Amino acid sequence: MMVWVISGAFGMGYFVYGRKQSRAVPLAAGILLCVLPYFIDNFWLLVSVCVVLMISPFIIKI
Repeated sequence: MMVWVISGAFGMGYFVYGRKQSRAVPLAAGILLCVLPYFIDNFWLLVSVCVVLMISPFIIKI
């Protein structure tokens, strides 16, 4: 449950940042971080996917 809250908080932050800056990668990462916990049941898979999504805006510069 705590992963859902943390993922949602980061997702909302990335979404707002991506929308205000007109950047696609943080916007998509934010949307995925908010929606993804509803579809992944495995805890470790959810944590690893969320970490990858949180790091992706720093790696992918578009």
